[in-house]
Amino acid sequence: MSDPGLPTSPTERAGVARYEPRTLSPRPTAEWRASIVAAATEIGFARTGFAPVTPYAEAGAHFREFLAHARHGAMGYLERYGLRNAPRTLLPEAQTLISVALPYAGGSRLVQLRKRGSALGQSSGEAVIAAYALGPDYHRVVKTKLAELAQACADIVGRAVLARSCVDTAPLLEREAARQAGVGFIGKSTMSIIPGAGSYFLSGELLVDASIEPGTPLPDGCGRCRLCLDACPTGAFVDAYTLDARRCIAYLTIEHRGVIPRELRRPIGARVFGCDVCQDVCPYNAAADKHPASPALAPRPELLGLSLRDLLMLSAAGYRRLVRGSALERATRRMLQRNAAVALGNSRDPGATVVLRAALGSSSDLVRGHVAWALGELPLAGLTAELAECSRALASLARHDPMTWVRDEAEESLAALSKLG
Repeated sequence: MSDPGLPTSPTERAGVARYEPRTLSPRPTAEWRASIVAAATEIGFARTGFAPVTPYAEAGAHFREFLAHARHGAMGYLERYGLRNAPRTLLPEAQTLISVALPYAGGSRLVQLRKRGSALGQSSGEAVIAAYALGPDYHRVVKTKLAELAQACADIVGRAVLARSCVDTAPLLEREAARQAGVGFIGKSTMSIIPGAGSYFLSGELLVDASIEPGTPLPDGCGRCRLCLDACPTGAFVDAYTLDARRCIAYLTIEHRGVIPRELRRPIGARVFGCDVCQDVCPYNAAADKHPASPALAPRPELLGLSLRDLLMLSAAGYRRLVRGSALERATRRMLQRNAAVALGNSRDPGATVVLRAALGSSSDLVRGHVAWALGELPLAGLTAELAECSRALASLARHDPMTWVRDEAEESLAALSKLG
């Protein structure tokens, strides 16, 4: 008998594993569905559903339009592997797709966000990180649990099961898979929403070569509500169900590796990694039965109350310690420093000038340029000494920086500060 979750042959395809049953007492076929749901619940998944593995034609057409309008920005990887709407391309032997949802801690900011809009975290000096990223790397957590579920499937079916686990990185339209499985519908925010449970869940999919009766796709549940569309700080929604990632704060702070457009910096507020606004205003989350967050996704203390100033001055070693084993590994150190600079500019805290001036000496133009912008955003009127120091630093940058765009940022901020003197 092979070890659970390990390929039986070195020639087996990447990502695919064969799971051998640990018992010789298979369940009757009619009980497979209920037994797998029970096993998934015991593992910690809050919802489990079953979807067909035939191509999702309508979702594929919507994805094609998304790409055609370049709404994916610099995420070139989305153009590879076709339309991502054919599960069998990941496992040709697949007969069923099992969709699961693992809850994480979210929703604690619902009320205050509705009162204060995009100003969340702006005056505290603390970095705001999307709730899903506060804990360990969800890819590893969910994949580990999917391996447990695959083993349970082999035990229930009573024969070796060929399976492939998918978590976010596989070329698969996960939210459509969840809808087809009856787990959640796709909201106007393009998020997967589970009736009665909301959207603070991480999705996972398990493709198996066992035939299990599929669920019923969920209908749209948003009605006339458009809170998510109206609350988006950067206006990233072209329309209901259509997101332009190039304006999305999650994209700008995590996927986008270059200069953040000037007109989108202020709406970012104190967010340095991701954004939860469209979830925080969703009535489904306000009214949801609170599912206990998975202990495996518990927030890490060092990511709670993270200082923007510390993040801006993060060393290479400090960066490695901070992001190790978390979703934050997706962003480079320079990206996080860029994001911290923008957040400090939005903080309206004159006390941030000292750390910002120090960061003007960064070897990264990505950091220097955004720091220059941040200095021009701070309310320094009446603070003669600080105003003079910042003006001198920006004037030097405007004259000597090797990058044209950084010099331009320094000139813009210098002009803004001159109006305060």
